[in-house]
Amino acid sequence: MTNQIINVAVHDLDRGDDGFRIRMGNDQLTVSKTTQRVVDELYDLYSRRASKSHGKFSTAETAAPTERQLKDYVDDKSDFADLTGKMMETLKHQAGTRNAAQGGHVFFAHFSRDGRQFLLVAILNDKLSAALTKTYDVADVQHLDMEGFRFAGRINLAGWAAGEERYIGFLKGKGNVSEYFMEFLGCDNSVQVKQDTTDLVKALKGYADDQGMVGEARDAFLGKAKSICDQASRNREEIEFEALANELAPKAPQALLAVLTDPERKLNDGFVPDRRALSSLVKFKGKTSQWSVEFERDALSGGKVRYNAAENTLTLLDLPDDLTAQLRHELVRDA
Repeated sequence: MTNQIINVAVHDLDRGDDGFRIRMGNDQLTVSKTTQRVVDELYDLYSRRASKSHGKFSTAETAAPTERQLKDYVDDKSDFADLTGKMMETLKHQAGTRNAAQGGHVFFAHFSRDGRQFLLVAILNDKLSAALTKTYDVADVQHLDMEGFRFAGRINLAGWAAGEERYIGFLKGKGNVSEYFMEFLGCDNSVQVKQDTTDLVKALKGYADDQGMVGEARDAFLGKAKSICDQASRNREEIEFEALANELAPKAPQALLAVLTDPERKLNDGFVPDRRALSSLVKFKGKTSQWSVEFERDALSGGKVRYNAAENTLTLLDLPDDLTAQLRHELVRDA
């Protein structure tokens, strides 16, 4: 899947003794093989980062004007140069509110992917390395530190237009240093713990399906996941996806981490799990010499299976068509 670049710009946010200043660079980069490679690599690196948070544009009166600026651009009331120039002013203001904030090359990319449009913003810095010259000498060279960027955000323009609950994502980082970038995006990332936990459960089940886990292997994996998350919930500790992947899949954590960090899942990293929402990770099962039954906990909580404690009976609802046909045939035959 490729990124179809619409517009790309890069400007500089420099930090000096007297604060931050903006150096306007190129507000309409040519879409070359190099530009395409940079956008693709930034998108892939951002997607793989574990510590991300998601939200939507804030409705607070004090929120940054990013939503309004972006709306003018989407509605063709301004061009990309105007948009990135105004966003740089917002970024400068927000960076100035954090003593530990750093500047760098601010990269803006508007692109289409799988029929949806996105705006990606990332702050990159230069990295010093060495190169071999034509005369077989060694020389210092500077290049963009693609792997080392700390601040990046992605706005799903299609999700925004559709009124989704989460269409902005950004690298979460540690402490309040990264908060200025969230505020620059005008993002409200209020944590909805129950929904976050439900989304995590879906991702873990999806991973188990992708890995072909069945029977005891699947039960053991999901049971371990529930045990880890239960413990975190009791201790009021945040779940960190990288640590969770290492513990649940120590031989190949990257496959699980790729599922948990997939931007399309919009999973928030670093939240205290809701124990009730974790319950669907486990199954109930039992058998006698005449029958056996197995169902997931969410079938019980969702009313598809009903247990009467007083009578010690179990009622199954919404039977599949093939089972219904067999039972009806049996009734007709016995009549």
